[in-house]
Amino acid sequence: MKSPIAVVVLAAGAGTRMKSALPKVLHPLANLPMVAHVLANAAALKPSRIVGVIAPGATRVAEAFAPHPTAVQDRPLGTGHAARAALGALKGHDGPVLVVFGDAPLVTTESLRKLVAACGKARAAVGVLGFTARDPSPYGRLIVEGGELVRIVESKDADAAERAVDFCNSGVMCIDGRLIAKLLGAIRDDNVKREFYLTDAVRIARAAGHKAIAVAGAEAEFQGINSRVELAVAEQALQQRLRHAAMLGGVTMTDPGTVWLSADTKFGTDVTIGPNVRFGPGVTVGANTVIKAFCDIEGARIGKGAIIGPFARIRPGSDVADEAHIGNFVELKATRMGRGAKANHLAYLGDADIGRGSNIGAGTIAVNYDGYGKHRTIIGPDVFIGSNSSLVAPVKVGRGANVTAGSVVTEDVPADAVAFGRARQVTKKGRAAALRAKLRDRAAVARKAAAERSSKK
Repeated sequence: MKSPIAVVVLAAGAGTRMKSALPKVLHPLANLPMVAHVLANAAALKPSRIVGVIAPGATRVAEAFAPHPTAVQDRPLGTGHAARAALGALKGHDGPVLVVFGDAPLVTTESLRKLVAACGKARAAVGVLGFTARDPSPYGRLIVEGGELVRIVESKDADAAERAVDFCNSGVMCIDGRLIAKLLGAIRDDNVKREFYLTDAVRIARAAGHKAIAVAGAEAEFQGINSRVELAVAEQALQQRLRHAAMLGGVTMTDPGTVWLSADTKFGTDVTIGPNVRFGPGVTVGANTVIKAFCDIEGARIGKGAIIGPFARIRPGSDVADEAHIGNFVELKATRMGRGAKANHLAYLGDADIGRGSNIGAGTIAVNYDGYGKHRTIIGPDVFIGSNSSLVAPVKVGRGANVTAGSVVTEDVPADAVAFGRARQVTKKGRAAALRAKLRDRAAVARKAAAERSSKK
């Protein structure tokens, strides 16, 4: 029987290079805090416990870890000191302990699982994930001899032969839970920076007669984030990963590089997405739906076979049923569109329920706000709302009713009724020429007055 895994997430770094009041690990990637990606990847291993290590007073970071417990690193004295802060929360755990970083969100569950498996197979006290770097100069080197990890050498401390090594340290480590307290307790701060380096655990383990190994992973996973520039690079990498997964899952993207996804975006099969589409958090899209160019969708469910866009905006709380159409320059907010309902042009539907098969004409507005509160508009099935209508909520339109174009509806409309809510048209025959002359004279007087003012300056 395999021993359970524990995961320690180091998230106490100050992140000063981010130049931000927001803690570094809370900066978003694909609309989730970067530490949330780390936690999701760790949770997929089904560990017995996950422990976060945070800085003093970092209540927002602690909230991001909930319901997982956190330990406080009282002073910033290095990675070994941070890992040591988690020992109390690891009491009684004798299985593998993965130590990962809260600012390394691209490390995959597969790589973590591979490291744990390799440590178990080799019966290693310490295992480290490494990668072959295109430019190894900034990284610590993993020195491997005879299939074992002999030592980790920081770049600034490496000699010429060690600098030639391109197998580098990712920082991700697996430590035998039976030995972790002893190994971390033996780390000393006898270095220039007077810090406790987690990498010293390799040397200490080997000196005690234990085995250490290194496991290779892909460089793209081990990109740390220390600045906004690196955050943007990581966003690009994660978006590419999300797009790739979506397309492998049956989504067509005509220009993938212009589609922006959230980490939690969910698609059915045979969805087609045009260029320049953004998915905010909390979006689910049903099978066979077409999302045309320049749409923005957030916090919404889109049913099967729907057609969205182009240039549609669907805001949080909206639910678009199967086969509904949301057309160009239509905005929904907290609105439910029934099956087969259509709003094809230039409409704002806020806080509304649109019944099955109803048609919303161009220029229609659900007037949901009175300056103090939001109110709902309820439209039954098979209703026709004519173009340029304003539905002043709270208001209900019954099944099969017809609201004529240009109406302002302030009272409920019964089922199968026709509602007119506009001023009666007045036509004055033969008066157009006189009106044009009057307007021309008015414009001439205005131009003359402007010229006189200008000449007096």
